[in-house]
Amino acid sequence: QVQLVESGGGLVQPGGSLRLSCAASGSLFSFYVIGWYRQAPGKQRELVANTNGATTNYADSLKGRFTISRDNAKKAVYLQMNNLKPEDTAVYYCNGKGWDSIDYWGQGTQVTVSS
Repeated sequence: QVQLVESGGGLVQPGGSLRLSCAASGSLFSFYVIGWYRQAPGKQRELVANTNGATTNYADSLKGRFTISRDNAKKAVYLQMNNLKPEDTAVYYCNGKGWDSIDYWGQGTQVTVSS
């Protein structure tokens, strides 16, 4: 069973940038799609972005500010977040959808955008 571990969260001022990393314990090809979700306090978890290696998919509201990328050799997925806003404050989760129909989740990393 592949494990996912996020890192890179923290406190950033509005307009700042952060890069989140998700390290997989096994091959990224264990998943037919891998990406990021987020959950803000009192809100449902929502898709941020994901990729199947050939194409990427973003939440409409985040296009142009967030970029997902992957490094198959390093077994890692990244989320570059630019021009961060207070409403981006949330716990960000790495998610992999396995060929075994199982959803794999990391433990989450907190991102707080505040002055």
